[in-house]
Amino acid sequence: MEVRACYEEMGSNFDEVLSRLGSEQMVQRFAIKFLNDKSYETLEVALKEKDVDSAFRAAHTLKGVCVNLGFDKLYEVSSALTEKLRAKELDGTDVMFEKVKEQYDITVNAIRKLQ
Repeated sequence: MEVRACYEEMGSNFDEVLSRLGSEQMVQRFAIKFLNDKSYETLEVALKEKDVDSAFRAAHTLKGVCVNLGFDKLYEVSSALTEKLRAKELDGTDVMFEKVKEQYDITVNAIRKLQ
C-alpha cells in the first residue's frame, strides 16, 4: 500500500503531514514507528485501574503523537478524552475510550499495510 492510500484509509490529510515532514519516506518511517508507541496500551491499563493521572498522561501523549503524524481521526477522539481526564473525571471515559479504540484500530490496521 502507498502512504497516501494509508492516510486516506484512516481518514487523514496526507498532504498536510507531507508538507510538515517533507517526504513520503519520512511520513512512512514515522507512521511505522507509531506501531511501537505504548501510549495506547498505557491508557487502556490506566483506565481499567481507574488511575486518572496515568490515563491523562497516556492520552495526552497519544494525542500529541497523533497531531504530529497527522492521524486526524485518532487525534480528535484522543484529544476529547485527554480534556475529560485533565479535569480528573472518569465518568463517561469508557464510552470515549471505545471511540479511541475504534480509531486506533483503524489507524494501526492501515499502517500495518505499509510494512
